Amino acid sequence: MRSLRFLTISLLFLGMPATLLAGIDDLPDASKWYFYADFQEMRSSEAGQHLYGWLQREVFDDIREDVGVDLDKEANSLTAYSVADNELVLVIDGNISQETEDKIVAMGAAAGSLDKLESSKKAYYHVKDYDGDDGEEGEDSHHGNVDIEVDSFDNGAYFTFAIKNKLIVTSTKADMEMMLANKGRIEPEKKSTGALFVLSGKRSLIQAGAKAGEFGDEIDFDSNILSNAEQVALLIAEEAGRIAIEAQLVTTEKEMADSLASIARGLIALQVFNDDLDPEVAEFLQNTTVNVDNNKLVVKVSLDPQVVVETLE
Repeated sequence: MRSLRFLTISLLFLGMPATLLAGIDDLPDASKWYFYADFQEMRSSEAGQHLYGWLQREVFDDIREDVGVDLDKEANSLTAYSVADNELVLVIDGNISQETEDKIVAMGAAAGSLDKLESSKKAYYHVKDYDGDDGEEGEDSHHGNVDIEVDSFDNGAYFTFAIKNKLIVTSTKADMEMMLANKGRIEPEKKSTGALFVLSGKRSLIQAGAKAGEFGDEIDFDSNILSNAEQVALLIAEEAGRIAIEAQLVTTEKEMADSLASIARGLIALQVFNDDLDPEVAEFLQNTTVNVDNNKLVVKVSLDPQVVVETLE
């Protein structure tokens, strides 16, 4: 997935998507993937603060240094999803300051051709890749003190601050106009059997999911488990002061889920007593449970938040 560096932290955070506006249950039926991070919940929960501290050091500080935007103070959540190739909707929800708006608009102008447009009586912008004197497009652009990576969307990006307390970014004009017409909300669709399922929890910190089969050769599934999954969903939540992680893989039939569970349990058994393993990895494996629920492979683990941070680092 490619996106404008100055408009998204998703490249820095897990290398993939974020969440959506109206709540993650309102995903469009045809979504290929979704991602949601609740920064406000991280800041307010005992276990989440450890994960949030890692984000501050590894993500927010870099963004503040690179572009002068302080997401630590302004972002409450991040949502993203994709319906088709080169079609992305991303939302940062929070206390978006006028200073941040001005900086992002200025960087858009510095990065390339910036057009101000209007839909549903609301303003939005379209920024296209800068075409330098050498005729090359899609390379990093350096304008004064602004350093922006613009190997962005194929046709640039659309962004707006017209919905209060939201920065909305889309890769298509149609998606931007739809978001503005619906006041930043996704119109619910009747779910079909092929719709993405969503894991949720009382104190969820991160939610993500994908239709594995939709990606084709875009992702190298170097795993018997992932290559046999139709859908994958992930939930990271705070639970009694610990970080609870749950992953579910949907297969075509129960027999496949049973087979994958056996593979997962076998891999864990082979590694759990390996003296060469890092202590954090060993604890992760020792606390992991693998079960089958009809045609779903369910993997759960509960960890001390410090172990999670040490593993990430």
